[in-house]
Amino acid sequence: MLYQYYALQRATLEPMRLFASGALSLWEMPGNPLRDTPFGRLTAATLDHFEHNTQNFGKPEFGHTYTTIDGEPVAIIEEVVDHRVWCDLLHFRRATERPQDPKVLIVAPLSGHFATLLRGTVAAFLPDHDVYITDWANARDVPISAPDFDLDDYIDHVIDYIRLLGPDVHVMAVCQPAVPVLIATALMATANDPASPRSMTLIGGPIDTREAPTDVNEFGKRHSLDWFRRNVIHSVPFGNAGFLRRVYPGFLQLAGFMAMNLDKHVESHWQMFQHLVEGDGESLASKREFYQEYKSVMDMPADYYLQTISAVFQDHLLPRGLFVSRGRQVDCAAIGKTALLTIEGERDDISGIGQTRAAHKLCSNLADNQRMHIEQAGVGHYGLFNGSRFRNEIAPRIKQFMHAH
Repeated sequence: MLYQYYALQRATLEPMRLFASGALSLWEMPGNPLRDTPFGRLTAATLDHFEHNTQNFGKPEFGHTYTTIDGEPVAIIEEVVDHRVWCDLLHFRRATERPQDPKVLIVAPLSGHFATLLRGTVAAFLPDHDVYITDWANARDVPISAPDFDLDDYIDHVIDYIRLLGPDVHVMAVCQPAVPVLIATALMATANDPASPRSMTLIGGPIDTREAPTDVNEFGKRHSLDWFRRNVIHSVPFGNAGFLRRVYPGFLQLAGFMAMNLDKHVESHWQMFQHLVEGDGESLASKREFYQEYKSVMDMPADYYLQTISAVFQDHLLPRGLFVSRGRQVDCAAIGKTALLTIEGERDDISGIGQTRAAHKLCSNLADNQRMHIEQAGVGHYGLFNGSRFRNEIAPRIKQFMHAH
């Protein structure tokens, strides 16, 4: 019933939010004599802060309409090249012919956030790469009549997309999909699939969570699978296309992540309130842009979530050599042609140091010139795929690796 209570709360707050929005518009009218007084600024800030924090944030847009190539703006056309119930394969087609540019498939996490969380990742590769990304469906929007979705389905999607894009594709996994991408590549190598990717980049992924376990890893290990099934799996409430589908709600995952750094989030929201009072629009805009993306959450299909908890965080099947997908034994040592790059962050509090690097031990038959590891100093999990450090330090090294292979 938790999801139903949450939906009821949001519905109850909506009239109050609309009232605050209307009151704010009236309060900020030029004719209001109190508008520019300390009391007026405080009132406007309170109304604005309440209105913003009670919004229901939907799926954001990628917003890439152009990129810059050789100093010239080039239009970007976002198109769906493969549509499925649980995923759209998006292509950011550039309005110019550059056949020499490497083709890269970015595999986004199917987690509490939409694929648009990797907006900055996509932007960094648009000028000199042909970019595709997996855009996973929000489980609360998938009717219960549609097929269920689990980790094996995720792996099959990745294999299908790699085959669709051809043998010259480079695949990049950010966070959680590092595991299914490594498994998909291993299965393709075992089958001597000619479409196997040229290179595989794994960023901050939980390949082996026994290495430097974080609070997230410990939480997953400390609770039984039945505990997760009873406490975090809920039915989608009435009013959504996925009514009655069993999901791990996005608002619960968001609450968990915010609780990990609650003091920082409280401080950030207090700073946003102060920016409103002081009229510091530039500082406010940067923080709000982050939180509008951060609070745009999606639901995960229950089967996928529970299988991931069990296989990755509790039983460590992949690093123990015990992972089997649809009767197919996963042997990462079969990977001999796909080059491997792993990237970790010094301050990553979600995937600890050594968890992603563990892929190199599993891919034991790769030559030294086919493998590389980067430990990025001074960045946390988010900084591994977004922000200035990613644009200026991490992305250029990924590009060099892809071009070399």
